[in-house]
Formats: sequence, C-alpha cells, structure tokens
Amino acid sequence: MQYPNIVFDMGNVLIDYDPDKVTKHYTDDPVLIKKIHNLVFSSMEWIKLDAGLISENVALSAMLKRFDSDAERELAKLAFLHWDHFNMWAKPGMESIVRDLKNRGHRIYILSNASLRLPKIYMNYMPAAELYDGVFFSAEHQLIKPQKEIYQTFLNTFHLDASECFFIDDLPENIAAAKSQGFGGYCFDGNVEKLKNVLALM
Repeated sequence: MQYPNIVFDMGNVLIDYDPDKVTKHYTDDPVLIKKIHNLVFSSMEWIKLDAGLISENVALSAMLKRFDSDAERELAKLAFLHWDHFNMWAKPGMESIVRDLKNRGHRIYILSNASLRLPKIYMNYMPAAELYDGVFFSAEHQLIKPQKEIYQTFLNTFHLDASECFFIDDLPENIAAAKSQGFGGYCFDGNVEKLKNVLALM
C-alpha cells in the first residue's frame, strides 16, 4: 500500500450499525419498528444532526410531532435517547486490519458522518480505538459527506496531502467525492478479506 495515511469511515466499515436494534429492544411490533426507522433514523433531522445543524432537543421535538399517539412518541423517544447503547459494535476483523496497518507504519484516521453525540462515546465501540492518529466527525465542522468541502477541511485539520491519503467508505458517492479531491479510495462492501487484499495485508 503506497499511501502513508489510511482514512476510514466509521459506520458499516470500522463498526457495524443497525438502526433498528434499539427499537427492537423495546418492542417486537414490526409496524412500530419500521415507523421509528423512517421517522427517526431516516429523517431529515437525523441528517441535520450529522451535519451539526440542529441540536438533539430540537431534532427530537420535530421527530415526535410526526407520531400518532403518546405511546408511539414515548417509544420513539426511548429509541432516540438510547440508540448508541444498542446500534453499534466493532466490525469483526477490522481490529486486526487497523493494527496491521499501524505496525507497517501507516497513520490511521477516521472521517465519518456523525452527530455531536459520537465524540463522547466512539472509543467504546471502535476497534483498536487507541491507535488512531486523528478523528474527524462531520457535525463538529458543520459539514457532511459527500460535500467536497469536508474532505478539504479534513486535510487542513490534520495537515495532510490528499495524494497521500487512501479513503475507505461503504458509499460510492463518498468515495467518488474523495477521489475528486485527490484521495485514493475503495468502496468497502463488507468483505474484510477483500479489503485486506486491497490494503496489501494478505
């Protein structure tokens, strides 16, 4: 691997993420699980949280207005307040990749769309959390992938050259945007063995 800096997305790359796990902890009603998925975790407010454009209190208030009963609103509130306790866990196989890269002299970074809740808790879930040279969460900079500006701000924050950075993300539009800014990149499909091959770790 010719790039000295390896940059990872977080969700569905370093960690597995399932937005419905928290709701399933409180109910087994598939209609409610789907409704909370759509009105909370796939809402415009969720995107604004990742972009740092709205507070959690304002976001939750807007989300709850779309539900039809107090019981639904209470369940949605529980899911929103406690999602980080259920929805994330380290992706199997990624810790060894991070450690192998570090042992070979690479610097390791995170560039992720994430709300302001994540800086306080991410180390509880990240594989090899102590090894990262820099962590960049979108909400802290009021930017969001695939905006081109987020990649330039990331580079400026850590004083990096795009030509020396290789970005791994699970969404093709995020990789395309990174490449347009001079990064190398790979769209991760969940196959850890393929990623090892791409990173020359086999």
